[in-house]
Amino acid sequence: QVQLVESGGGLVQPGGSLRLSCAASGSIFSINAGRWYRQAPGKQRELVAGISSGGSTNYADSVKGRFTISRDNAKITVYLQMNSLKPEDTAIYYCNADLFRYGGIYGRDYWGKGTLVTVSS
Repeated sequence: QVQLVESGGGLVQPGGSLRLSCAASGSIFSINAGRWYRQAPGKQRELVAGISSGGSTNYADSVKGRFTISRDNAKITVYLQMNSLKPEDTAIYYCNADLFRYGGIYGRDYWGKGTLVTVSS
């Protein structure tokens, strides 16, 4: 069974840092494109950052210069390094990815269950 499992969320003070991880498992050969979304209370889910198979990245304007998305192909994992965190970054962060599976199967739009990030003093 294909799974994306996020980790690394928690409570952090404003100005602090967290590193989120998204590990793919279940007969996964590689991650094609990986993305991080977030959903704050009472708001719609929004795209935070994305990374292509070739390593190209894109970011929401609200996180540019503070967040960095990266990938480790050997570990089949996507990361989100979050620095200079603000209270408005508080949200559930979700991993989303398009995956190559063994057997030549390609699947789009897999989701993790999310990890909570709370930025508060």
